[in-house]
Amino acid sequence: MNTGQTQKEQTRVHIRWMIRRDMPEVIQAEQLSFDYAWAEEDFLRCLRQRNCIGMVAEHGEKVVGFMIYELHKNKLHILNFAVHPAWRRNGVGAQMVAKLISKLSSHRRTRITLEIRETNLPAQLFFSHEEFRAVRVLRSFYEDSGEDAFLLEYRFGDDLGEEFDETVNRIAQYEEN
Repeated sequence: MNTGQTQKEQTRVHIRWMIRRDMPEVIQAEQLSFDYAWAEEDFLRCLRQRNCIGMVAEHGEKVVGFMIYELHKNKLHILNFAVHPAWRRNGVGAQMVAKLISKLSSHRRTRITLEIRETNLPAQLFFSHEEFRAVRVLRSFYEDSGEDAFLLEYRFGDDLGEEFDETVNRIAQYEEN
C-alpha cells in the first residue's frame, strides 16, 4: 500500500487523557468490540491505580477509540485497546499506537507489551502491522473462557534483530502440538 493513499484514507483524531464523561462512549466501544467486555467498574478500578493511564481518540466531539495502559519501570503494558467498529480501518488505531510509541525512549521505557486472545485474529493482524511481534504463548490466560493468549511486544529502536525470529518460531512449535 502506498503511503499517499494511506494518508488520504486516514481519519485524523485528537488523542487525550480519558475523563469521567468519556465513560459512556468508551463502554459502548468496549461492548461492541469484545465478547468478554469490561464493565464500567473494571475501567474505574484500573484507572484509580497510580500507574494506570486512560486515553481516548476523539474525532470532533465523539470518542472513536480508547486505550488503557500501565506504566512500568522499563515498559508500557496495554491492558485494553479498542476502536469503535464504525471507525475501524481509518487509521485511528495506528494513531493511538503511534502515541504510545512516542512515549518510549532508548534509556527508560523501551518496549510496549500486550496480550491478545488467540481467536482475535483482527487484533493480531493489526498489531503485527504495527511492528509488534509475538514472543510467547500464555496458556489458559483468560479466566472467562480459558483461552490462550499471545504476548506481543514492540521494541523501541532498531534492536529487533534475531531475537524476534527465534521467539516467533517458538510459537509456531506450540501451534503444531
